Amino acid sequence: MIEVINPAWLALFVDGGRHGYADIGVPPSSALDGYAFRMVNSLNGNPPDTPALEVTGSGFSFTAGLDVWCAVTGAKVVIHVDNDPVEPWATFPVPKGSTVTVKEVKEGFRYYVGFSGTPALERRMGSRTTNVECRFGGFTGRPLLRGDLILFEEVRAGGKSMTPAGAVPPVVPPHILRVVEGPEMGNFTGLSLERFFGDRREEGFTVSPRINRTGIRLDGAPLTFRKGAERSIVSEGILPGTIQVPGDGAPIITLYERTIGGYARVGVVARADRDRLAHLKPRDRVILKRIGVNEAEKLWAEGSRLYDGST
Repeated sequence: MIEVINPAWLALFVDGGRHGYADIGVPPSSALDGYAFRMVNSLNGNPPDTPALEVTGSGFSFTAGLDVWCAVTGAKVVIHVDNDPVEPWATFPVPKGSTVTVKEVKEGFRYYVGFSGTPALERRMGSRTTNVECRFGGFTGRPLLRGDLILFEEVRAGGKSMTPAGAVPPVVPPHILRVVEGPEMGNFTGLSLERFFGDRREEGFTVSPRINRTGIRLDGAPLTFRKGAERSIVSEGILPGTIQVPGDGAPIITLYERTIGGYARVGVVARADRDRLAHLKPRDRVILKRIGVNEAEKLWAEGSRLYDGST
């Protein structure tokens, strides 16, 4: 087992998601950075959907009650095993009795802590990811707390493994997000859309402090509705990455904890850029760039070659 010493701001178990239940209001609750999640399992020699910890904030630490190998991906962090520094995006041994501490988050926002083994977590609706709102999955349906003991179904022999050069995505602002047209883009004035998709660095948005795993609110010049345009829609299913605009004109990027929405949808973040949403933190600059569906599909196909090559 391992014992949690400091859970940082938020630490919870995630996997590839709980899919197929949107019709009854159950969201995927998957890892926000799918690439980093897949990589942490690849490095540890685990099956691709083995649960890992998604952590926000510096100071996360645990003490190992067994010999295990570990890896940390996602945000660029400073890690120590006892007093010795180790590299992120690579595996490192954690001897029984040692303490692992994430001293600092230097770039990005969320990071993934994985082990050479399978945590003993109950599977609910085909997944072991945590749904905090519904209080099931993960570690008893909640984020980790100091003193929690995490047991393992099995621990595999690990070894040294490193991420290939050039395969660690940049996560520093300004974050340029490519966006395809949403169903209600025509509800907004042309001038406000020009500002919304501004290419100049002085334009764009700032990430609001009002963010969580459900969504990211952006601060900046609000979108203006056309005269007579509907400011809300009949609630219907929405995809992760959908940019909704409530009546105040301030856009909200939906993440992985909602299945329906009732605000006008101005756009959808291209799948190739969606993992980057995990690393938007308060006060970061965000620039939105409009692209077509064909370009978005091409970008995803190109990115998938790197993605698939990690497993």
